Amino acid sequence: QLQLVESGGGLVQPGGSLRLSCTASTFTFNLYAVAWFRQAPGKEREGVSCIARSGDSTVYPDSVKDRFTISRDNAKNTVYLQMNSLKPEDTAVYYCAVRANYCSGYAGSYYYWGQGTQVTVSS
Repeated sequence: QLQLVESGGGLVQPGGSLRLSCTASTFTFNLYAVAWFRQAPGKEREGVSCIARSGDSTVYPDSVKDRFTISRDNAKNTVYLQMNSLKPEDTAVYYCAVRANYCSGYAGSYYYWGQGTQVTVSS
């Protein structure tokens, strides 16, 4: 059973930072592309960022460019999402997911998902 575990979510004030972690157990992360998605109440799940097997990274919505950075530490089997200058509209459950090799912004193409971690940006 492949498992992904997200952590690092929480409550933060606008302008603050959080670093989310996604750790894989039972398989080797560096063979996959790993993406972060988010889903706010009443909204569709949206791709946030992805890092391919090659290490190339992609950021999807313009709203997070220059604020969110994805990285991976293959030795720790972990992918991170560094989120800076957080805004209330970033409030959502954040999920990590994996697929083979290359990134995609289409959630349906990812075959393993974590349980999600809540990020709330509020004063």
